[in-house]
Amino acid sequence: MKDYVLELAASKKTSDDKFNTIREYLQSYILRIMQDFGAFHYCAFLGGTALRFLYDLPRFSEDLDFSLANKQEKTFVEMIKHIKKELELSGYNVEVSYKDNRAVHSAMIKFSNLMYEAGLSGLKDQKISIKLDIDTNPPDGAKLDTKIINKFFPLSFLTYDLSSLFAGKMHAILNRKYTKGRDFYDVFWYLSRMKDLKPNIVLLQNALKQSGWDKPMPQESDWKDFLIKVVEGVNWDSVDKDVRSFLEQPLDMKVFNKENLLRIIK
Repeated sequence: MKDYVLELAASKKTSDDKFNTIREYLQSYILRIMQDFGAFHYCAFLGGTALRFLYDLPRFSEDLDFSLANKQEKTFVEMIKHIKKELELSGYNVEVSYKDNRAVHSAMIKFSNLMYEAGLSGLKDQKISIKLDIDTNPPDGAKLDTKIINKFFPLSFLTYDLSSLFAGKMHAILNRKYTKGRDFYDVFWYLSRMKDLKPNIVLLQNALKQSGWDKPMPQESDWKDFLIKVVEGVNWDSVDKDVRSFLEQPLDMKVFNKENLLRIIK
């Protein structure tokens, strides 16, 4: 398995392409291990990596995010230990750390030597890290869906439907304490591709309540107004700085700007 990912990386021309190929292969391989473990009987795949894998979001993503959707059949620690064992059996040098004492169970999976072997670093201990989070107390209201893809491997996921995924993105934008440009790019992508898409309002409201929101709640009739207010007030330089290095096509930044985002929302 490790030899194959190095072959994939060698076929790419630029360092960025090599790195992104390695990371996406590792993400996909971890997902395959989780699938074989049975995790997708009870975990729904969410977030930017889910959008990229399932809907071809044209930006790269770092983390693997999940939400507990059904009764958990096996413990988080059991799953993480299984992932580590399978990666090691495939020839990877892996370090794993995890925390399961909070509502969001989190693990960091670090791969040593790959950057060096792929010619991306002169240091053998330079690591590629993939973070894995599972929200064990998600807000109510999500609508579940099952998707089948082939991303290096055949994979079948439990996930949220698009309106619920969009509600999650809106919650992030409204509730996040700092500017994450990728949130705004994802909204741009959602609404430029699916003009009639609306957030799952029940899920959005429940998520905001759970996170301590004490302002008026978005409704079916005015959710766009909430987005517009945030976009109008954001420092676009911060958005640009965060998202630029994650785009498949850097020239997309010529179209992705505040004015066009507001135009699409309205």
